[in-house]
Amino acid sequence: MPMKRGLSIGDLAVRTGLSVSAIRFYEKKGLIRPDRNAGNQRRYEGSDIRRLSFILIAQQIGLTIEQIKEVMASLPEGRTPTKADWTKISRRFRATLDERIAMMQRMRDNLDGCIGCGCLSLKVCQLYNPEDKAYRLGVGPRYIISDER
Repeated sequence: MPMKRGLSIGDLAVRTGLSVSAIRFYEKKGLIRPDRNAGNQRRYEGSDIRRLSFILIAQQIGLTIEQIKEVMASLPEGRTPTKADWTKISRRFRATLDERIAMMQRMRDNLDGCIGCGCLSLKVCQLYNPEDKAYRLGVGPRYIISDER
């Protein structure tokens, strides 16, 4: 079925599964930019479905709205993004995604033993931080969220 041009906000909501208010939120944040028809009603392109889908995926992997906006700024205005456009965007946030995957793997590998055993032994627990040595690496559970020691 060919995509009709000039989708209403209701049509876009149905196609994306987002609420109308969520679509307006993303518009207010500058992530999508509808045109207006003669009656001043918002009209979206089919490519906005892909843009909103990308936004939802990016949020699910933990990117903030500002990070998403920065990444999406490279998408072309006035034309549907191509596969090459999306590939370029993918490369931009791949490092962030790889860092998050590595952190989640460290959490999985290190917290299993510490929490799973029930003893919370300070001699083997990855959260143990004698003399606050991890502070030089930053705040929070540094041995879990960072490879540095």
